[in-house]
Parts: sequence; C-alpha cells; structure tokens
Amino acid sequence: MSALLIDGNALSQHMRVDFAARTQSLVAQGIHPGLAVILVGDNPASQVYVRNKVKACEQVGIHSVLEKHPDDLTQAALLARVDALNHDPRIHGILVQLPLPKHIDAQKVIEAIAPSKDVDGFHVASAGALMTGLPAYWPCTPHGCMKMLESIGYPLQGKHAVVIGRSNIVGKPMALMLLQQNATVTICHSATVDLKHHCLQADVIVAAVGRRNVLTADMVKPGAVVIDVGMNRDDAGKLCGDVDFEAVKQVAGYITPVPGGVGPMTITMLLANTLDSAQQSLSAKT
Repeated sequence: MSALLIDGNALSQHMRVDFAARTQSLVAQGIHPGLAVILVGDNPASQVYVRNKVKACEQVGIHSVLEKHPDDLTQAALLARVDALNHDPRIHGILVQLPLPKHIDAQKVIEAIAPSKDVDGFHVASAGALMTGLPAYWPCTPHGCMKMLESIGYPLQGKHAVVIGRSNIVGKPMALMLLQQNATVTICHSATVDLKHHCLQADVIVAAVGRRNVLTADMVKPGAVVIDVGMNRDDAGKLCGDVDFEAVKQVAGYITPVPGGVGPMTITMLLANTLDSAQQSLSAKT
C-alpha cells in the first residue's frame, strides 16, 4: 500500500487565501504588511528562492522590497542596510538570503536584524524564545513541517519522532517544536551510530541533512510519517530530497514529496510571520 501524500502546494495555497484576507484587513486599518529581502551575490539557487518569495508576497498582497547587491558588498554596508530597514516603518519583516559571501559574518548580520522583524526566526532572541516556550517568530521550514503534520490531524503526543540533522535552521528548532507537542524526540546526525536502528523506532521521521537517500525503505517502520526537508539533485539533474521517495512511499503511512512538499510551506510560513509582525505593529499603535 502506497503512502498518502502530504501536498505542500495544496496546503500552502489554502493558507494563502486566508493570508490575502488578513492582508486586506490590515491595509484597511492603515498597515500595509511589508517584507524586505536582501540578496547578496548571484548564487543561482538563492535567486530562485528569492524570486519565489517575492512572487508569494505579490500573491497575498504583501508589499515586498527586493534589494540585490554585488558579491563584493562589504559587511559594513550590509549592516547599514539592515539598520536602515530596522527603522523603516513600512517594513515589518527583514530577510537576508543565505548563504552570504564568505567575507561576511552571516551570524553577525542575522543578529543585526531587529527581533521584531526577524521573520526568518534565526535571531538568537527568536531561538531563545522557542527554547523557553515564549511567543516569537519560528523558523519557517520546521514551522511549515509542523503545519503539514497538523493538516493530516496527526497526534504527536506520546509519539517517537526522529530528526535527522542538527542545524540551527531546521534540525534543532524542529526538535523543539516536536517537544512542545509532547513527542519524544531523538536527534540524529553525522556522528550517530546506527542511524537505521533509531529510525526504525520512529513514528515520525524528519530528514534534513541535504544528502540524497539518507533515508531508505529498510529504515522506516511501516505506517510512519516521513517529512523530507532535503533539496538535492539526482544523477539526471532532477530535484530530489533526502528520502528515497519511490521506495519509502511503499512503507510509510504519509510522505512529503520533493518538489511540492516542504518547500512551498517554508515560503508560506515566511508570509505568516510577516503578517504577524504587521499585526504587532498595528497593535502597538492602538
């Protein structure tokens, strides 16, 4: 029996209908949600990601500002632009597209973004709030994964979740979000001994390491939910994830595709965070 597909495209489009209505409501109250996206250099993948984010903003009526800079932009100049956007009342969210050129300290740039406009959820204040259970902007990719689990009505309480990957952007915040829903969480990584053993115990597996076929069918318990965060290319140059999709879907209960799974939801949660920031701006005025 083949796994049921968790369609990120369909879910994101459904959510964006609501976002468009929220945007119109805010505009009617004198606040036009605004997102500033800064792209440094000409990384092809980054250009695609940025283009998709701007397009998504247009779809729901969010005002977007795209700043493109050459890859020799100095760190000081980039920090100055971030500071200017921090003080721009028309901008409610600031996103600096990663990766940045090697001469720029990405963490320093992230920490320069005002926490109130950190719609990527990467600032240390956002990470600390997630750790302690306080309100903040959650990182978009793991938050999108949580929305996908919510969409299938999957009860996480008491379930065993395995997160493959420990990055600050996906793995660690993913584990914390699952913990908040009372799942028992195991974080696996490159130094984990016997990854297959851990995965076979899991009711939910989130694969987020950026390596093809890190999760194969013999590593999945029948009926498990498999969330594929990976973004890779196969031998033919076709987009694929971290999961051996064709084989794993014969074992899993639910699975996300690549493309059309987590990717669209990442952008959708960016829109959600921007709208929440605009709402906070409105609340501060009243």
